Amino acid sequence: MSNNNDVVIIELDRPRELRFGHKALKRIQALMGKSMEEMSEEDIDFGQIEEIFLYGLQRDAREHGETLTLDMMEDILDFAVSEAYLIMKMYEAMNKAMGSVGGNAQAVGKPPATRKTASRGTGKSR
Repeated sequence: MSNNNDVVIIELDRPRELRFGHKALKRIQALMGKSMEEMSEEDIDFGQIEEIFLYGLQRDAREHGETLTLDMMEDILDFAVSEAYLIMKMYEAMNKAMGSVGGNAQAVGKPPATRKTASRGTGKSR
């Protein structure tokens, strides 16, 4: 069963799943020349937005029998209601991709929880 907690739906030419997995994040970091934490909206130009969306829409395209190319992204992104919408969805998907550790996994640098031992008293305060 697939976990879609890291997927953002974006309305373009059709509803598409925008997801930045490990491969996409590596490519974005190489494209931008900086870590995800260092990126800001001012650092990204329109050409880079097209490339970032190409990486994030690849899985959705494969699942729908499509092969996306960078040349197609300009036309697909033109279906967005605004550039602000694109940026909002892009950052939403990036935040989900870089989000907190879930499930039984332990967050890095966080000590494991300790179990308190039961006291031998009556449980009543004095």
